[in-house]
Amino acid sequence: MILSKKFVNDYIKVDEDIKTIAEDMTRVGNEYDTAKKLVEATKLVVGEVVECENMEGSDHLHVCKINVGSEVLDIVCGAPNMRKGIKVIVALDGAVLPGGTIKKGEIRGHISNGMCCSLEELGIDKKFLKEEDIKGIHELPVDAPIGEDALKYMELDDEIVDFELTSNRGDLQSMIGMAYELGAVYNREVIEPKPEYNAKASNFEKEMTLKVDTDNVSLFLLGRVNNIEIKESPAFIKNRLMACGIRPINNVVDISNYVMLETGQPLHFYDADLVGNMLGARMAKEGETLTTLDNQERTLTDKDLVIYNENGPIGLAGVMGGLTTEINESTKNVLIESAIFDAGTIRKTAKRILRSEASSRFEKGLDYKRTYLAMERSKELLEKYASGEVLEGLIKYDKVNKEDKVIEISLDKINSVLGMNLKEEDVLDVLSRLKFETEVKDNVFYVTAPSRRLDISIKEDIIEEVGRIYGVDNITPTLPKTTKTKGFVDTYYRDIKLRLAASGLNEVISYSLVNEKNINTFSENTYETVKVLEPMTSDRTHLRTSLIPSLLDVYTYNKSRGNKNVNIFEISEVFRKEEDYTEEKHLSILMAGEYISGINTKVNADFYYLKGIVENLLDYLGYKRRYDFEVESSIKELHPYKAASIIINGVKVGFLGEVNPSIISDAVYVCDINLDKLRSINSGKIKAKDVPKYPSIKKDVSFIVTNETSAKEIIKEIKKGNRNLVDVQAYDEFKMPIDKSITFTLTYLDENKTLTDEEVMIEFNKAIDNVMKKFNARVKNM
Repeated sequence: MILSKKFVNDYIKVDEDIKTIAEDMTRVGNEYDTAKKLVEATKLVVGEVVECENMEGSDHLHVCKINVGSEVLDIVCGAPNMRKGIKVIVALDGAVLPGGTIKKGEIRGHISNGMCCSLEELGIDKKFLKEEDIKGIHELPVDAPIGEDALKYMELDDEIVDFELTSNRGDLQSMIGMAYELGAVYNREVIEPKPEYNAKASNFEKEMTLKVDTDNVSLFLLGRVNNIEIKESPAFIKNRLMACGIRPINNVVDISNYVMLETGQPLHFYDADLVGNMLGARMAKEGETLTTLDNQERTLTDKDLVIYNENGPIGLAGVMGGLTTEINESTKNVLIESAIFDAGTIRKTAKRILRSEASSRFEKGLDYKRTYLAMERSKELLEKYASGEVLEGLIKYDKVNKEDKVIEISLDKINSVLGMNLKEEDVLDVLSRLKFETEVKDNVFYVTAPSRRLDISIKEDIIEEVGRIYGVDNITPTLPKTTKTKGFVDTYYRDIKLRLAASGLNEVISYSLVNEKNINTFSENTYETVKVLEPMTSDRTHLRTSLIPSLLDVYTYNKSRGNKNVNIFEISEVFRKEEDYTEEKHLSILMAGEYISGINTKVNADFYYLKGIVENLLDYLGYKRRYDFEVESSIKELHPYKAASIIINGVKVGFLGEVNPSIISDAVYVCDINLDKLRSINSGKIKAKDVPKYPSIKKDVSFIVTNETSAKEIIKEIKKGNRNLVDVQAYDEFKMPIDKSITFTLTYLDENKTLTDEEVMIEFNKAIDNVMKKFNARVKNM
């Protein structure tokens, strides 16, 4: 929202310079982007061209004598519209313009003591200018006083602040709203306009019908002004519109925009003769079309609110009017609409179709009192500046809840939240500045929030208002007083992250929103999709059910930029809908390319390295010797022969495996663990152990078994009756047509003594015999 100092001074006297205003408004919570003069130029005066001769040898330059009041200056000018008798803007020697500093100089042998200016050269945006102002210098009216400050004469000596408002302060999207805020800052009175006009008796209320066929309209007013004259707006209206970033068009259209900026209430003017005798509001029909004022045909949905007449839609409520009933050069009679539409409905339509100055105000909610004021104000201005004939009568549909919002809050509550020691008179002073009606009984304030402040509804809102207007700079720093209790810091997820980082993986954070095609991938079950109501892009439409597609996106992004070695993990939520919406914390890992397994040691990531990292993590979390891995076949996105389920105490908590080559041609390995499920399984106490004092003995053995026999079954059998056996690892498998060879390493250790080879061989041979008998296995010669 752009604040014009000249504009706001119609309602409150503000003499402070624009930088001071901006900083003072910032101190009460209204940040700004820029604070500056509307036209950043100096030493500009009104001049009259008393002589104008074509320069010899030039097809466009003129040698002119220009009276600037105190003297007559020789100035060379190349504008096509330069001629004797016109009055122009003269930048004197030393004048500073947006394009640089003007200096006295010589042009083709002729002295030039300044420059005649166009409005564009003053820094006025082209979108505000007429074609003649773009092509040539600006011509001032014949009665412009020679020698006077040109900016002051043209009323372009305004100052502006571009504020970045918070979404809840819809009241500040008007000059009157800004005036009330400045009134609170400087403790000054605000004078609202009181429209006056001469109304002509008419049958308007009987001849015109208003229909509202939707609950998304709470207030709808219709007024009429006849016999208007379309012409250029007065300079002050045009300049204030330009200061606020709106292009002047003609007096009637400009008045509607002027009133919107003044009151915050968007209006729409219709050519009454094109509308007919009926106007209504309803929800659009699915697929219905409307050509808006920008000459674009819009296809509507049943979520859009439209204004219609007997011929169909004539406007997109709260966003933009229709082309068929627009104000044009031949318009004589104007139908005025001032209404309040449902904020959510307007927001959705504007987001899908077009954001406009009007929609930005409807989206934040409107004060019904301003809706009535805007109607009366527009009638007054149309009578005054468009020679209009205001018809008596106002047609209205009014379902607004006008009950006052009274908020009860104690002085103790205000002070305890703010950490201040305010007195009753301090709080009353702030509320008086804000123009909040207040009664006090026994240190309790009964505050009536004005209808313009839609953001005020609870006690905390009043506390915030008191704090920001009194000034946070006035809070005396104090140490907080609190009772001390023993706290608890949950380091579970942090510990997992640190362990995985120590294993050589990098943490990533990816979007929770994914494309619909990624829903239910890398999942055992099919879930109902959870779609975002208003997605920002077509690629971020659904809440994800798995982290792995997001990690694959990270891998693809890195690979496309030359990095094929990606070893990453993420801990985040996944979302599902079964009987109800659920949210679970998951850990996912992705490994591809080279993996650093030690100092100056790189290996190619594979299934077994990933499995080793998972085992290391589970051991660290206290699940040592309690987890197992089984063949995984339910997840189609995994390689059918390189996938395993992670089982703890008979409960499946996740899976790992290679991504199916049909999805990605590279060797990419992934893992997913449901941390909520994992955490629900009690882990064993982790006890610190001394490093073994005595050496271990390792023995290798290869068994030839049928292809149906798994390494897991053999390991289980090996562990039976082996007292000193501390570890069994299968590290090699070779498949043959009928059977296969699996090689195991058995590790023996006694913590109390050094084992002899004879002792180990007794257990080792016993293990071999058990396997041979159990699985009809043969021992392969090593």
